[in-house]
This record gives sequence, C-alpha cells and structure tokens, in this order.
Amino acid sequence: MRINKYLASCGVSSRRKAEELILSGVVKVNGKTITNLATNVDETKDVVTLNNQTLTLPEDFVYYILNKPKGYVTTLSDDRDRKSVIDLIANIDKRIYPVGRLDYESEGLLILTNDGDLTYKLTHPKFEIPKRYIVKIEGTTKESELAVIRAGVVVDGVRYNKCKVTLLSFENNISKLEVTLTEGKNREIRNIFKAINREVIFLKRVEMAGIKLGGLKRGEYRPLKQYEIEYLKTLVENKTINQ
Repeated sequence: MRINKYLASCGVSSRRKAEELILSGVVKVNGKTITNLATNVDETKDVVTLNNQTLTLPEDFVYYILNKPKGYVTTLSDDRDRKSVIDLIANIDKRIYPVGRLDYESEGLLILTNDGDLTYKLTHPKFEIPKRYIVKIEGTTKESELAVIRAGVVVDGVRYNKCKVTLLSFENNISKLEVTLTEGKNREIRNIFKAINREVIFLKRVEMAGIKLGGLKRGEYRPLKQYEIEYLKTLVENKTINQ
C-alpha cells in the first residue's frame, strides 16, 4: 500500500494532507524517516509511526453526516484557536475527520469518516464528485452574469472550472441561487462570485455525492445509513473505473 494511502486509511488525514506530513519528515517506516511519496508499506509487517506514535489500520470504518453551523473550522486544529467541527461530535471512540472543507463562515452538509480511501475519492478533483449549495447575494443577477460563472472564471490568478448556477428567487433585494460544483477549491464559490463583483452573504451545502442534508438541524449529526454508504462506495468505484 502506498504510504500516503496508509496514513489516510489510519485516519490521520486525507491523502493530500498525508503527503504534506510525509514531506515534512515526521513519518517513519521501521524506524527510518520516509520522505519519498512513492514508498510502499506492507501493512502486515511494517511499523509506521507519525511523530513517533505508532499507527494502526482501523478494524472498521465509521461514517457520519453533520450539519455544520457557521463559526467552526473543518480542520482538526486551528492556529487561531477557533472551534472545530470535531467539537460537535460526541461519544465516538474513533478518530474521524471531515471529507473536504467548508469555510468558517459557511454551513451545511459535511461528511466525517475514518475511511481514508473513500475520503480521497470524494475530494480529489479528478473524480468530479458533485456538491450542491444554496447561495445568497445582495442585489439582482443578470443571466449574462451567471453565464460568465457557468463558463468558468479566473480570479486572482486561479482558474475555476465550469459549474451549474440557477437563480431560484429574488426577494427583498436578495438573490437566492443554487450552485453545483465538481471541483471544490478553497473558498471556490465566494471567489467565483467575485468575478461578477458580488459578495456571498449566505452559503450552505445541501448535498454532496448524492447524499442530502435532509432535516438535520444546525450542529446535529447522525451515522450514514448502510444504503448511503453503499451508494457512496459504488459511486466512487464507478468513477475510478471510468478514469
């Protein structure tokens, strides 16, 4: 098993974050520091440590869905000492982490798990996993402006892919829109609306990879149902085959 996948499967982080840890020199295999991302691990006999703590593969995976409120980060720790979404999760005896991100000011659906392989496939842009959001901005929006966003934009030197944008309503000088992405760059929705000189005043993710937020209240969470887990695994497997 590739070393970054091993770390992710142990519930340390996503594969991309695992690569950062490896390159920083805090991962050892059989007592030897490893910085080569191509290193393979024999999970039946090799001893892998992170910051001198031995890692073990979980015996079973767990999957949860959370309605993230504003005012929480989706990292496990924060250098500004802000609250983490993990603080909302109680009575779970396994190390879990968020699948992807929602920024501090945003809310909505967040999947949490210790399944590193599934996390990788749900978050890597090449798998084009759809994520649907409800967005509110001040003022009217012209169809010509939405066409700019749909076609893909470049903001501050960063290119954002095509996406789906639909105007749902306009009331009290607020435009309510539905946006569907398959990429997921940091603060992507807020940035793409900068391309038409609009500031997002409300952002909520309501669906990811076919899993819907449903009736969960802010701050509430629940285990994913077995059929939801099977659906996600089938989805990413089909995406993998088609790569």
